[in-house]
Amino acid sequence: MDENERLDMTVTLYGIKNCDTMKKAFTWLGAQGVDFTFHDYRVAGITRAKVAAWVAEAGLDKVLNKASKTFRALPEAVRDSLDEAKAIDLMVAEPTMIKRPVLSTPHGIEVGFKPERYATMVATRA
Repeated sequence: MDENERLDMTVTLYGIKNCDTMKKAFTWLGAQGVDFTFHDYRVAGITRAKVAAWVAEAGLDKVLNKASKTFRALPEAVRDSLDEAKAIDLMVAEPTMIKRPVLSTPHGIEVGFKPERYATMVATRA
């Protein structure tokens, strides 16, 4: 990828700064020379529209972090009665329930960190 191709690509990494998986993504993107913007949704929040778009593209099971302490702390009745709209509302209110990182490129999103998927996502496509 040459410099002009990089300048045309907007890459945003969403997540929480002190997460170990986030650190791996930061390191990988830096090593590949990928310029990106970081959006810490614990600090800056996240819009319902953005989370809904991620769920529409990747699916609720991929975006909702059921392993998070915040999700596991929910009452069982709340967890069992979650539909997509309620889950999106919860993720907006408590962004730690969003799996991370979320890599957003002009080619779509990737939830989680897999170097081979990141390589595909940041590659220039004709």
